[in-house]
Amino acid sequence: MSDLLPHEKGFHVSWDQLHRDARALAWRLQGQGPDAGAWRAVVAITRGGMAPAMIVARELDIRMVDTISVKSYNHQTQSEPRVIKSPDMEVVGDGTGVLIIDDLVDTGRTLEVVRAHMPKAHVATVYAKPMGRPQVDTFITEVSQDTWIFFPWDMALQYVKPYRGQD
Repeated sequence: MSDLLPHEKGFHVSWDQLHRDARALAWRLQGQGPDAGAWRAVVAITRGGMAPAMIVARELDIRMVDTISVKSYNHQTQSEPRVIKSPDMEVVGDGTGVLIIDDLVDTGRTLEVVRAHMPKAHVATVYAKPMGRPQVDTFITEVSQDTWIFFPWDMALQYVKPYRGQD
C-alpha cells in the first residue's frame, strides 16, 4: 500500500492554470503552420479539447473551428475508440494546415483514431503522458502515466476537512 495521500498523485488544474498553459501552447504553435506560418483551422477533440482549442484559436486568430468526438468508454469500461462526430471534411481535408487540440494525451488511442481521419494535421495537447507522447507533435507539460489530472470542469469549490488534526 502506498504512503501517498489521495491528492498527492493527482494534478489539479485550475481555470487560471489551464488558461496560462493553453496560451503557452498557442505561443509555441505561433508561426509553425505550413501556410506562411499560419494555421487554416482548429479541430477540438471533444469534450476536453474544447476550452484549450478556444483559447488557442483566439490567440492565433484562427476563425475556422470545428470538433471531432471520439468515444472510447461505455460508462467506466474502455472499448475500441470510434468517431461519433466528424469535422467538416471538406474544410479539414487530409489535415494540412489544421491544428488538432486536446487537453491531454493519455494512452494515445484516441489520437490514433483522429490521426487516421486527418493524417497531415498537427496534433497539440496541453498535457501529455509518456504512453501517448508519440501521437503528439506539440505539448506543454508532461506528467507521469499514473498521475490523474483533475481538470477545472471536473471540480467544484467546497470546504475540505484537514487531512490530519482538528477542524
